[in-house]
Amino acid sequence: MRWVSLLVILILGVIAGLVILHNDFDKKQFYFAAISLIYLMILGTIVFTPVSINGLTVLITPKGIGRVNLTQLSINEVGYYENIILTIPLGMLLKFHWSKLSVILVTFLGMLVSVGIETIQYFLSHWLLIDRTSDINDVLANTTGVLLGAIIIVSYRYLTKQKTDL
Repeated sequence: MRWVSLLVILILGVIAGLVILHNDFDKKQFYFAAISLIYLMILGTIVFTPVSINGLTVLITPKGIGRVNLTQLSINEVGYYENIILTIPLGMLLKFHWSKLSVILVTFLGMLVSVGIETIQYFLSHWLLIDRTSDINDVLANTTGVLLGAIIIVSYRYLTKQKTDL
């Protein structure tokens, strides 16, 4: 029962993969879509299943109901920075896909995604006993990661535009 979410992620991943294969993408679009799908499947596995990554260690969490932390800020822990690193590609994907949105709107969208992830984790933790903690620190770290990812895309576009203007 605890692994239902992984089964859903795998089924959706296979369906999305088939859609990617049957589209008329050029080579660059195909690789972008495939890498994006792989990233999103890994992200989904990390946040919605009993798989937990702590530093370089991959763990399976014991059965249990996670906690909720809405007040205690702890930004000096390794997990905080791991969450930032984990969501930088999400910010890059959002800004790349919706290039007309400002960095502020992409960051706000990233915050909404992060709040959604934490809310889903809360319910999955109760329904499937995946022992996930819904944490305000995760929302802050994920939003920061999305912001940094969007800034990377804007900076890349600015620098490559400057290079071509020379």
